[in-house]
Amino acid sequence: MYFKKFNLKSVLLILVLISLIIIPILSVDSSKFKTCQESHFCKRQRQTHEGEINPMKSFQTFNVIRDTVKLNQNDKTITFDLQEKTAKDNVLTMKLELYENGIVRMRAQEKSPLANKKRYHVNDVLLDSIKTQSIKWKEEPKSSSNHFSFIHGEKQCCYVQVQLEPFKLDVYIMGELAITTNKDGLFHFEPIQEKPTIAGPENKEGNTEENNNNNNNNNNVAHEGYWEERFQSHQDSKPNGPMSIGMDFTFVGSSHVYGIPEHSTRLSLKSTTGNGIKENPYRLYNLDVFEYEIDKTMALYGSVPLMISHDTKKTTAIFWLNAAETFVDIEDVEGPSKKTHWISETGILDVFYLTGPTPSSIFKQYAYLTGTTQLPQMFSLGYHQCKWNYKSEDHVKEIDAGFDKHQIPYDVIWLDIEHTDGKRYFTWDNNNFPTPEEMLKAIAVKNRKMVNIVDPHIKRDNGYYIHSEAQSKGYYIKNKDGNDYDGWCWPGSSSYLDFTNPEIRDWWASQFAYDKYKGSAPNLYIWNDMNEPSVFNGPEVSMHKDAKHWGDYEHRDLHNLYGFYYHMASADGLIKRNPDQNDRPFVLSRAFFAGSQRIGAIWTGDNAAEWSHLDIANPMLLSLNIAGITFSGADVGGFFGNPDAELLARWYQAGAFQPFFRGHAHLDSRHREPWLFDEPYSSVMKDAIITRYTYLPLWYTTFFENTINGSPVINPLWVQYPKEQELFDIDDTIIISNSLLVKPVTKQGAKSMKVILPGKSVNEIWYDVDTEKPIEAGTYEIDTPLEKIPVYQRGGSIIPKKERVRRSSAQMKDDPFTIRIALDKNQFAQGQLYIDDEHSFDYKKGNYLYKQFTFKDNTLIFNTHPESKQNGKFTSPSTIEKIIILGYKQKPTSIVSEDGKQLSFDYDQSLSKLTIRKPDFSVNSNFILKFN
Repeated sequence: MYFKKFNLKSVLLILVLISLIIIPILSVDSSKFKTCQESHFCKRQRQTHEGEINPMKSFQTFNVIRDTVKLNQNDKTITFDLQEKTAKDNVLTMKLELYENGIVRMRAQEKSPLANKKRYHVNDVLLDSIKTQSIKWKEEPKSSSNHFSFIHGEKQCCYVQVQLEPFKLDVYIMGELAITTNKDGLFHFEPIQEKPTIAGPENKEGNTEENNNNNNNNNNVAHEGYWEERFQSHQDSKPNGPMSIGMDFTFVGSSHVYGIPEHSTRLSLKSTTGNGIKENPYRLYNLDVFEYEIDKTMALYGSVPLMISHDTKKTTAIFWLNAAETFVDIEDVEGPSKKTHWISETGILDVFYLTGPTPSSIFKQYAYLTGTTQLPQMFSLGYHQCKWNYKSEDHVKEIDAGFDKHQIPYDVIWLDIEHTDGKRYFTWDNNNFPTPEEMLKAIAVKNRKMVNIVDPHIKRDNGYYIHSEAQSKGYYIKNKDGNDYDGWCWPGSSSYLDFTNPEIRDWWASQFAYDKYKGSAPNLYIWNDMNEPSVFNGPEVSMHKDAKHWGDYEHRDLHNLYGFYYHMASADGLIKRNPDQNDRPFVLSRAFFAGSQRIGAIWTGDNAAEWSHLDIANPMLLSLNIAGITFSGADVGGFFGNPDAELLARWYQAGAFQPFFRGHAHLDSRHREPWLFDEPYSSVMKDAIITRYTYLPLWYTTFFENTINGSPVINPLWVQYPKEQELFDIDDTIIISNSLLVKPVTKQGAKSMKVILPGKSVNEIWYDVDTEKPIEAGTYEIDTPLEKIPVYQRGGSIIPKKERVRRSSAQMKDDPFTIRIALDKNQFAQGQLYIDDEHSFDYKKGNYLYKQFTFKDNTLIFNTHPESKQNGKFTSPSTIEKIIILGYKQKPTSIVSEDGKQLSFDYDQSLSKLTIRKPDFSVNSNFILKFN
């Protein structure tokens, strides 16, 4: 790396970048990031929770005003007013609704808000297709009763009971209490108020104090952080004053809760309070965190406010629809039950209760609200090679040739920020990338792609067309004084587009047009980094909360949505750049929110080249998957640092079985392409990548099935075996779809490891994919020499594979399939195969094949899947060239197709393995094979 010209500004920029990049590599500086105790709204609400004396109030008590309860048949809602017991002017309106499959929604806000102030409602996250369902009284409100209840008008899977004084809401499933709301009276709603104008004593933060009727408290400490707040050197003006909300939810009968990503903790969320525990609550506030620490509840890059509870009887969930800074406390209470306390800085109270009662129904309900994963292009499921930075066209050519020379498949090569002209996105460094069109053509010949980084910070340079146009149109976020927000990031002085405005999103999307993004091509895709947003000189390395957005909302109201909207605009640009708008976009984003799964992939951010970061990758990815963010991965090898050969080899083995598979490294890290290491490590890495490609049909089919039912792509064991309690804490093992169990090796020097094969309750059989030997469900110590990680196919599953090694996934498109059938104890198995053109939206019109394999009663049936909506127009030249059946008990005398053709086969008695070679059935046609 070199600089063409040095001046004072350049030197200052270098010094700033050194302080911001090199120092954090040593360790994350957690003091840069707030805790609950340092966020006044959380401190106020959590003092209530911990039973400490809160100077503002010990708690609020809301009562339902009985004569306001109304069932509205037209809009299918129940509405009523809530009045705070000691502050009669604090009146809220609450609305209750039911949605398909027994989803319950609860919303509340001020009945008479101030005319000049408003609360933010989260938009664009929920699907437009969701509709309320009819409601029926189970027990009408009566003057003699302190409660009322209602049920779903069509499906009576659950009912809701509301207690009037004090307000409490209970959700019952199959007649049993499942979730109780405000049981501990932690419903706290700070009403919007005018800033006091009567002079009084000044508190330590420079705020003028006065009596506050809304809080009935004269203590000056009550107002600390109300109208102004300081964190380190940053002042937050807080013009709207205190607006926080809080509520407690108890999952009855549960001892495990999961979700609320993104955190670097285990899958089963730990308690943060109660029983002598005093941890920081889980925080949801998208932040740029360098080399994050393991097992911390601090915020990371994305936020999905979905918590899932699971026990042997039921699975339920809470979806807290709020985009402001949020904290969640978790406590074990008697029952057993899990009590949770949710606190957000602003916004309305908007909560969905997902009533399950099974894991699969929870995923379906959540997908009904926020959508499923956009079906990825096939290439994006292959291997991605990235480093900050491949520095020139010659460097790209060298890396590309290296994969070919060593016969390692890959699909995408990535360029980081140095490829641009001075961090001006949509440009190229003409010295190092003088002919980007030719570079892209050279990799396109091999059916490979490139991904360029495009970050949201815009260099404030009047000669830069993106900045000059954005500034002239008034498209930037404003600071509290109404001027363009100016923060420091990679280019230096930068401004940030207000992507909450749909007009600005459309404008941004238009910048990806081929005639605007000079040098781009159809095989160039996009990477959105730093979109939390990251602001190097801002509070917590992010944007000031009092910055102003479209609609006169503050950044504090919608912070966690910023990356979501930026991701959305970029993906829209990739769609619209093509005249037919028929190419599925690929945009990787670091920041995310609920609903981001509809847009594209994410990754777990700036991890480190340490065994602990390899070990935490699967728990983090499982947490993301059960929260809907299925297309996700962790950088192979760790972003920071230099992994040794063993760690990198083990990381490739793990990454090959994660949904998004990318090797990536920091600017200061040594190159780590697989061929740079000695044997046997280099071959282990190569074999892991090749293994990934053989399973692409399984990955693609699994992602398609997510578009139908919202199911995770990788599952924790308890999702597939929900009644086996010993599995509820297991997060080092994944199951891809319902077929393939994988436990990566994450300990240095491990020669063996304990592996739990689930399914004892159903007498499951598993097959080692390497030895093909069957093994019953149970706990085993498995040998793990360097070349092996434990991978098992479930008995009862059928997996499609492609086993010819090519340069890229596109070159495998028409290759034949190998079908691996693993029989269960009843000699039964079933599996699916999905095929389409691998890149367009035509599948939404039914242009695909969705087939089902069923082996039963010595018969293999291949036919159209019963849930398929294929239109019959799509065909594939691929055939089935091999069928392998594991666990077949005896050698058949013959195998005959429907038309009477006898197929040749081999039978291995020692493995109970049957192999049919060259059946050459077209995947377009149905067939039946009889085993005699």
